Amino acid sequence: MSADPVTLALCGDVMLGRGVDQILPFPGDPELREAYVEDARVYAGLAEAAGGLIPRPVGFRYPWGEALAVLDAAAPAARVLNLETAVTRYGTFAPGREIHYRMHPANLPCLAAARPDVCVLSNNHVLDFGREGLAETLRSLAAVGLRTAGAGADGAAARSPAVVPLPDGRRLLVLGLGMPSSGVPRTWAATAGHGGVHWAAGPSPATATEAAALLRAHKRPGDLAMVSVHWGSNWGYAVPRAQTACARALVDAGVDLVHGHSSHHPRPLELYAGKLILHGCGDFIDDYEGITGYERYRDDLRPLYLAALEPDTGHLVELRIVPFRTRRMRLCHVGAEDARWLAALFDRLARGFAPGALALDPAPALSLRPA
Repeated sequence: MSADPVTLALCGDVMLGRGVDQILPFPGDPELREAYVEDARVYAGLAEAAGGLIPRPVGFRYPWGEALAVLDAAAPAARVLNLETAVTRYGTFAPGREIHYRMHPANLPCLAAARPDVCVLSNNHVLDFGREGLAETLRSLAAVGLRTAGAGADGAAARSPAVVPLPDGRRLLVLGLGMPSSGVPRTWAATAGHGGVHWAAGPSPATATEAAALLRAHKRPGDLAMVSVHWGSNWGYAVPRAQTACARALVDAGVDLVHGHSSHHPRPLELYAGKLILHGCGDFIDDYEGITGYERYRDDLRPLYLAALEPDTGHLVELRIVPFRTRRMRLCHVGAEDARWLAALFDRLARGFAPGALALDPAPALSLRPA
């Protein structure tokens, strides 16, 4: 008798810094050094102008809104997100950066409210306040018992996968990886002598081979292996051929799921050799509400991915996508019209699924089942 499927809850970028940090109980220094904005509170004001007043300070659970109940009802075996902010009080801005994200460590109960099992840090904002800021980020997350992947105090730590216990003695291994296409500079790479991120020059067969080898070094029979990678531009649906080839090479080398992020909206998802590839999950929490210019991408819609995998093979059994919408910096359930818009988008972008595999559930949620 085969074991029950293992459900993983996945989302893209969780950006609790800047404007979000300013509405929480312990806002940090609001100073920014952007071309047009010098105070993080401006972003909270833009969200209020678009959606209505925000009762500041909000509670720690507030930004997650109705997503927390959905997560609890789904009861996933593991929850994985990309934490795209430095968690630090350190005040030295990293040079050469147009945008800097930080949240005050005292606001970490906001992150903990979602009970993430792994916070991926291999992204283009975790060193916005230098290696001192990264060191405080790592200490702060460890102090509240949150696992990390993709960054560390040295190269070995950054390249080590996070290990999450699963039912029946199995484990989930999560390897974090960041690439320059998403804005992660080479100088942020962790080395034997200093901390940083697990950095790769780009999507290539060599990158896939090295990542898969790192996972194999830790993998035991029955484990599931995931690569969580920050890659690609912020906007647009096109996925470079090299990225698709790299994702497929990861699967061919034994990776069970590719969790891609960086784009502010969903990018194509793919079923390849029975395994799930998410090229870009889209943002989940950020302070972009009220910022105009990219409305056609509907970046206000925030998908939560619930992937059920066969534990013995890693093959996808079902992918359920629960869409939310941000309003007043809080995740809310979408209406039927928004759900249909997102369903049409995924139907157009999905690769490798049989025609008609996408179903709109009453929730509303979207379900993709392999043929």
